[in-house]
Amino acid sequence: MRILVIGGGGREHALVWKLKQSPRAEKIWCAPGNGGITADAECIPLDAGDVAGLVAFAEKSSPDLTIVGPELPLVNGISDAFAQRGWPIVGPSRQAAQLEGSKIFSKEFLLRHKIPTAKMVGAYDSARDAYAALNDVDWPLVIKADGLCAGKGVVLAQDAAEAREFLESSMEKNELGPGGRRVLLEETLEGDELSFIILTDGQRYAPMVPTRDHKRVFDGNRGPNTGGMGAYSSDELLPSTLRDTVISSIVEPTLNGLASDGIPYEGFLYIGLMLTKDGPKVLEFNCRLGDPEAQAIIARMDFDLAEVLEDVAAKRLDPSKLQWKRGASACVVLASGGYPGKFETGKKIGELTSIAKNTGVQVFQAGTRLDHGSLVTSGGRVLGVTATGDSLEAALSLAYQAAEQIHFDGIHYRKDIGAHVGRVRAAGD
Repeated sequence: MRILVIGGGGREHALVWKLKQSPRAEKIWCAPGNGGITADAECIPLDAGDVAGLVAFAEKSSPDLTIVGPELPLVNGISDAFAQRGWPIVGPSRQAAQLEGSKIFSKEFLLRHKIPTAKMVGAYDSARDAYAALNDVDWPLVIKADGLCAGKGVVLAQDAAEAREFLESSMEKNELGPGGRRVLLEETLEGDELSFIILTDGQRYAPMVPTRDHKRVFDGNRGPNTGGMGAYSSDELLPSTLRDTVISSIVEPTLNGLASDGIPYEGFLYIGLMLTKDGPKVLEFNCRLGDPEAQAIIARMDFDLAEVLEDVAAKRLDPSKLQWKRGASACVVLASGGYPGKFETGKKIGELTSIAKNTGVQVFQAGTRLDHGSLVTSGGRVLGVTATGDSLEAALSLAYQAAEQIHFDGIHYRKDIGAHVGRVRAAGD
């Protein structure tokens, strides 16, 4: 198989790393890739959101399978463009990707199909109307920018002043771009968050192992939201009774609702849950694998990913093929100083090869590039140090031991990934 992976972050590095292990994988391209992916695949200098450029590349290179990592190309219609040409691709259509591309579309879908979720206060495309709505709400309040905002489009506003600040930056100052011009206001849910991700071919589906990520930038779930500062996976996260409830009350109604709306869904579907005292409720959908959840999930895969994804593209998924390593996994994200605000790039990263060789830990690269043979930082989230173990404690210990050996100017990472298991948190943490 000749495989094209679209994207250039830690999730895509993990995908390429796992795909390369398949005896079926003869050639792997990654567009655009990053400084670490170059060791495992041929990196193609194309923007992941450039559908026309990716179509032109595929026309010339004829991949047997294409796997889409990030949300932007899906929202831009990459799957539709490939499907129209009869090219196998794993990823939902443009219409289905609106589950992530529009928070308002997603909320209206959930309410229409009576799938448990937070109560909706309202959706607004006028800042004046949004400000007026703040006069009659309960605090804290969740505010979501409608469109894609690189993980920065949600705030848990504790009071009217914090809410107005977000609305002003989003709707009036346009600091979040087009994705922030409309907003959704909804009630705050309390409980533990859980990422429940499935893989589906439109008919059959297979759940991934359960994961939980950490969005806030600082220890103790303090500071602004990020794209994710770490994640862990353990079977203990999801007791069998709760798993059955999630499947019966959320997963299957979601897939049935999409089908009844004439929106067949193929690929990965990320369901962000809040485990409330009234049962699990949907916080959000993502139309792809989460990042850094993907790193924790892929580390536990005990099957041929290329074969399974080929089956998905051919609409013949066999859920029994998805076998998992017992125990747990953990991913600790090493970020640039200042992230998720302003940060500097071009910082030289110390030697990584010996770390993987000596510890068995995988260091998945995200915001990196090669500069005259040296690996340097190029983004906010730089590396995802990922380990497996017989227990969550063992996996975390390995990951942190490896993280302590890595250096670049301004390096920052949370020291408490996986440390708050069971602690009640509010939505947005």
